[in-house]
Amino acid sequence: MSLDQQALEVLRKDGKASDSRYQTRAGQRRRRWLIVALVVVLTAVAWAVLGRSKPLEAELATVGIPAAPGQTAVLSASGYVVARRLATVSSKVTGRVIEVTFEEGSEVEAGQALARLDDATTRAAFNVAARQRDAARMDLREIEVRLAEANRELERQRRLRAEKLVSASALDAAEANSNALAARLESVRAGVAVAESNVSLRARELDDLVVRAPFDGVVISKDAQPGEMVSPISAGGGYTRTGIATIVDMSSREIEVDVNESYINRVRERQRAEAVLDSYPDWRIPARVIAIVPTADRQKATVRVRIAIEELDPRILPDMGVKVRFFDDRAPAGPAATASVPAGAILQDEDAQYAWRVVDGRAARIGVEAGEEAEGTRQILRGLAVGDQVIVNPPTGISDGVRVRPRGTP
Repeated sequence: MSLDQQALEVLRKDGKASDSRYQTRAGQRRRRWLIVALVVVLTAVAWAVLGRSKPLEAELATVGIPAAPGQTAVLSASGYVVARRLATVSSKVTGRVIEVTFEEGSEVEAGQALARLDDATTRAAFNVAARQRDAARMDLREIEVRLAEANRELERQRRLRAEKLVSASALDAAEANSNALAARLESVRAGVAVAESNVSLRARELDDLVVRAPFDGVVISKDAQPGEMVSPISAGGGYTRTGIATIVDMSSREIEVDVNESYINRVRERQRAEAVLDSYPDWRIPARVIAIVPTADRQKATVRVRIAIEELDPRILPDMGVKVRFFDDRAPAGPAATASVPAGAILQDEDAQYAWRVVDGRAARIGVEAGEEAEGTRQILRGLAVGDQVIVNPPTGISDGVRVRPRGTP
């Protein structure tokens, strides 16, 4: 019995030791899970704190004063740059091109030769006319000599007749010969004039085979090459060119826009305007209205307006797209319009208008009252003051108290 009691005591001690070791391992596991949970919680808190403290990038704008008198845009329109002097140059006659003396982009002067046509036949005709003229002039000199001799003979016959040394018939013959040669002289002189006119005509035909620039300008199109046939009219089933080059007088550039006839009453002659090319959106070009074309397009319900460019620049090219703003020099700033902001800064929430103002680097929602949109801006009637900073097109996640920094800044 004593052995059994000893064995039971040993088993009891072993069980207690096992329970102690199990409890130790369980405690260690609980501590590890507590540490992991604490780390997760601290990480979430740190992320929330740091994430909230990170500034939100946004496009900021400053509330500005309204336009001063003479700077109020009353209308906008789109159109194109055009050249009032633009010509497709052709030859006066049909012929084959043998030389072209220009390339696209070349500057040319009035009268400058652009191309030459084959002149073999015309030059031969000119040479024949020149020789005929020379022959007529030689005939004229011969008749002049013979007439001078006949006049001297007539004078001798008159003196001899006065002394009754010759018969009356001899004097009559001398007078007839002189008169005939005088008539012959007039005929030859007329023939010489005809020959000279013929030479001038052939020279003109030769000159017509040289295609010249009609005015100073820039070549924008080269339409013929050596060896091609050109003609002032369309011929040859499409194998004959009707032009040599297209020239633009760059000093004649202006702008043409189509204005809706409902707003044409806002435009007048010599009205100040501002043009912005689609290619250079940040470049504002001073302009002024030249004329309002006195007719409307019934298809588009528009009226064409011509606008002068006050500062011509090589970057302004014909057929470029352009937007024009018309200003009313007589329009004063409205008394109720105390400030203006970009249209994207004004938001609508049901029946209320509001904006996000930036105060000490943090966003704050503020109720406003804004006027109608015009030229991408809205006039502020209530809620904001000149100099306030607002957020334009607020980004996702904006809320009261969020830190904000201008877009693009570090």
